[in-house]
Amino acid sequence: MTATIARPDRRAITAAAMLLGIAVLLLFAPDALAQAGGNDVGKNFGDLLKGYATQIYLGIVSIVSIVFLINRAYAQLGVFMIAAVAVGMLVVAPGSFQNFAGDTAKALFGK
Repeated sequence: MTATIARPDRRAITAAAMLLGIAVLLLFAPDALAQAGGNDVGKNFGDLLKGYATQIYLGIVSIVSIVFLINRAYAQLGVFMIAAVAVGMLVVAPGSFQNFAGDTAKALFGK
Protein backbone atom coordinates (compact mmCIF):
# COMPACT_ATOMS: atom_id res chain seq x y z
CA MET A 1 0.00 0.00 0.00
CA THR A 2 1.22 3.44 -0.86
CA ALA A 3 -0.04 6.53 0.82
CA THR A 4 -1.11 9.38 -1.41
CA ILE A 5 -0.93 12.95 -0.29
CA ALA A 6 -3.91 15.10 -1.18
CA ARG A 7 -3.01 18.33 -2.95
CA PRO A 8 -4.70 21.45 -1.59
CA ASP A 9 -7.15 23.27 -3.82
CA ARG A 10 -5.63 26.27 -5.63
CA ARG A 11 -8.69 28.40 -4.89
CA ALA A 12 -8.39 27.72 -1.19
CA ILE A 13 -4.72 28.70 -1.21
CA THR A 14 -5.50 31.90 -3.14
CA ALA A 15 -8.33 32.83 -0.79
CA ALA A 16 -6.17 32.17 2.27
CA ALA A 17 -3.34 34.28 0.83
CA MET A 18 -5.73 37.14 0.10
CA LEU A 19 -7.19 37.03 3.62
CA LEU A 20 -3.72 36.92 5.14
CA GLY A 21 -2.62 39.90 3.04
CA ILE A 22 -5.66 41.94 4.04
CA ALA A 23 -5.15 41.06 7.71
CA VAL A 24 -1.49 42.13 7.57
CA LEU A 25 -2.40 45.40 5.84
CA LEU A 26 -5.04 46.20 8.44
CA LEU A 27 -2.70 45.31 11.28
CA PHE A 28 0.09 47.63 10.14
CA ALA A 29 -2.11 50.42 8.73
CA PRO A 30 -1.20 53.94 9.86
CA ASP A 31 -3.32 55.43 12.58
CA ALA A 32 -5.19 58.47 11.28
CA LEU A 33 -7.00 59.21 14.53
CA ALA A 34 -4.21 61.39 15.95
CA GLN A 35 -4.19 63.95 13.15
CA ALA A 36 -3.88 67.67 13.79
CA GLY A 37 -7.21 69.44 14.08
CA GLY A 38 -8.90 66.67 16.03
CA ASN A 39 -12.23 68.53 16.12
CA ASP A 40 -12.95 67.63 12.49
CA VAL A 41 -14.12 64.08 13.24
CA GLY A 42 -15.87 63.50 9.91
CA LYS A 43 -12.81 64.42 7.84
CA ASN A 44 -10.48 62.39 10.07
CA PHE A 45 -12.77 59.34 9.87
CA GLY A 46 -13.07 59.74 6.10
CA ASP A 47 -9.30 59.96 5.76
CA LEU A 48 -8.93 56.87 7.94
CA LEU A 49 -11.36 54.88 5.80
CA LYS A 50 -9.72 56.14 2.60
CA GLY A 51 -6.34 54.99 3.92
CA TYR A 52 -7.68 51.55 4.80
CA ALA A 53 -9.45 51.20 1.45
CA THR A 54 -6.30 52.22 -0.43
CA GLN A 55 -4.18 49.68 1.43
CA ILE A 56 -6.74 46.90 0.95
CA TYR A 57 -6.95 47.74 -2.77
CA LEU A 58 -3.17 47.65 -3.14
CA GLY A 59 -3.01 44.37 -1.24
CA ILE A 60 -5.62 42.75 -3.47
CA VAL A 61 -3.88 44.05 -6.62
CA SER A 62 -0.57 42.66 -5.34
CA ILE A 63 -2.00 39.24 -4.57
CA VAL A 64 -3.79 38.97 -7.92
CA SER A 65 -0.57 40.05 -9.67
CA ILE A 66 1.35 37.31 -7.88
CA VAL A 67 -1.25 34.78 -9.07
CA PHE A 68 -0.73 35.97 -12.67
CA LEU A 69 3.04 35.64 -12.21
CA ILE A 70 2.74 32.14 -10.79
CA ASN A 71 0.58 31.09 -13.75
CA ARG A 72 3.02 32.80 -16.18
CA ALA A 73 0.22 34.84 -17.75
CA TYR A 74 2.35 37.88 -18.51
CA ALA A 75 0.08 39.45 -21.14
CA GLN A 76 -2.91 39.21 -18.81
CA LEU A 77 -0.78 40.63 -16.01
CA GLY A 78 0.07 43.65 -18.16
CA VAL A 79 -3.59 44.31 -19.00
CA PHE A 80 -4.55 43.85 -15.36
CA MET A 81 -1.89 46.28 -14.14
CA ILE A 82 -2.97 48.97 -16.63
CA ALA A 83 -6.58 48.54 -15.50
CA ALA A 84 -5.58 48.50 -11.82
CA VAL A 85 -3.60 51.73 -12.16
CA ALA A 86 -6.47 53.43 -14.02
CA VAL A 87 -9.04 52.36 -11.43
CA GLY A 88 -6.70 53.34 -8.60
CA MET A 89 -6.20 56.79 -10.08
CA LEU A 90 -9.96 57.24 -10.53
CA VAL A 91 -10.84 56.18 -7.00
CA VAL A 92 -7.91 57.37 -4.89
CA ALA A 93 -6.88 60.57 -6.68
CA PRO A 94 -9.60 61.80 -9.06
CA GLY A 95 -7.98 65.25 -9.38
CA SER A 96 -4.71 63.72 -10.54
CA PHE A 97 -6.54 61.58 -13.07
CA GLN A 98 -8.36 64.63 -14.41
CA ASN A 99 -5.05 66.47 -14.86
CA PHE A 100 -3.47 63.40 -16.48
CA ALA A 101 -6.39 62.95 -18.89
CA GLY A 102 -6.37 66.66 -19.80
CA ASP A 103 -2.62 66.71 -20.45
CA THR A 104 -2.85 63.53 -22.52
CA ALA A 105 -5.69 64.98 -24.61
CA LYS A 106 -3.68 68.17 -25.20
CA ALA A 107 -0.65 66.17 -26.28
CA LEU A 108 -2.64 63.94 -28.61
CA PHE A 109 -5.10 66.41 -30.11
CA GLY A 110 -3.30 69.74 -29.61
CA LYS A 111 -6.20 71.46 -27.86
